[in-house]
Amino acid sequence: MKNDKTIQQESRVIGFDSHPDSFTAAILRGPTPTAAIVEKTFEKVPMSQLESWARKNTTEQDQFALEASGNSFDVARRLTKINRQREVLESCHLGKLKEAHANNDRISAVRIGKAYMAGTAKKVWVPDEQTQERRDWFHAHAKAVKQTTRTRNCLLSYLSDNGVRLAKGTRVASKPAEAEKQLQGLKSWSERQWQVLQILLLDLHHADEQRAKWRSLIAQDVASNPMFLSLMRLCGVRVIVAFALGAIIGDIHRFASPKALVKYVGLNPAFDNSGENNWQGGIGGHGRKDLRSLLIEAAQSILRSHHSLAKWGKKLLARKSVLKLVVAAVARKLTVAIWYLMMGKSTPVEEIDARLNAKIGTLITTIGASKLKAQGITRKELREQISTRLKTGRTYLLKTPVVETAA
Repeated sequence: MKNDKTIQQESRVIGFDSHPDSFTAAILRGPTPTAAIVEKTFEKVPMSQLESWARKNTTEQDQFALEASGNSFDVARRLTKINRQREVLESCHLGKLKEAHANNDRISAVRIGKAYMAGTAKKVWVPDEQTQERRDWFHAHAKAVKQTTRTRNCLLSYLSDNGVRLAKGTRVASKPAEAEKQLQGLKSWSERQWQVLQILLLDLHHADEQRAKWRSLIAQDVASNPMFLSLMRLCGVRVIVAFALGAIIGDIHRFASPKALVKYVGLNPAFDNSGENNWQGGIGGHGRKDLRSLLIEAAQSILRSHHSLAKWGKKLLARKSVLKLVVAAVARKLTVAIWYLMMGKSTPVEEIDARLNAKIGTLITTIGASKLKAQGITRKELREQISTRLKTGRTYLLKTPVVETAA
């Protein structure tokens, strides 16, 4: 019988460098990266042949190692379907191992395989297809928001260059016809100037329309998902934040404790206590910046409320006198509450209070009257469905101290 050492030496790692249309793979065998032998390499294999190539040249005992890139998650899911073991490694770490003077797909594949064998590369969680789709929606909505802001600033800049300032609260995005009438009365425009204004207004209206459609799609998903709806119970969490939490966190069970989720978001302060140094940093530079920024915004809205967490934050502000520190602390406490709620360790919803009822109303408005009409449902009927999902859609197991939640 072969001993464990012999089995370990015969184990194989497949370094996999993927591109949209092709991939390069290097088969490595050995106990350590230094002692590993490159048995064979496959270069520029069409991506359409991935499954057939893997069945022919690899076994279920082989370990695939991929670098996180554009299509690595899709490749990982395809490998899983044919019972192949795979891990996706963080690209930041692998990029530091890249040689500056020489690089190609074969070298990259070998480097990825040896980085996995070394065990120092950070592994990346591969989201399921539904979570991946939600992440794509979230990023598309964020881009639409940026585009709307960019086009609005272009319009305002052009008006300012021509000595025109719009009154506060003027809605130039959603009502371009009214905006045109207002702009006509502000100044005597030349024909060319008016054509430029019409183009800028059309760009702004188009960008705002895209943003509204993404928000509607996101709101529809939130309204149908008991988990997302339960997150809206928390003070400071509305439609976009609830959806972002579900899309980015994904399976909450991959975080063993609230502290692990706090670290993932990046709300734990950085530090370096090596040698004689005793450096304490902030919360920037690590974690999920996109989710952290939303939770920071939620914490700022909490501090403007009368919630018990806001009272705690104001007391901390009186002691520390640093607003940014207090906002981060409130966001950290909110993240802990999110972990308990997503794990089902919170009190069930027995009655919809006024604040949560207002959030439901905003959610329905975000979906839009046209979508409700297309689905053949009224606002009242949808509100009743959402209330039912909030009360009966989830099972809560109170095995730990209850974390206070609020609308």
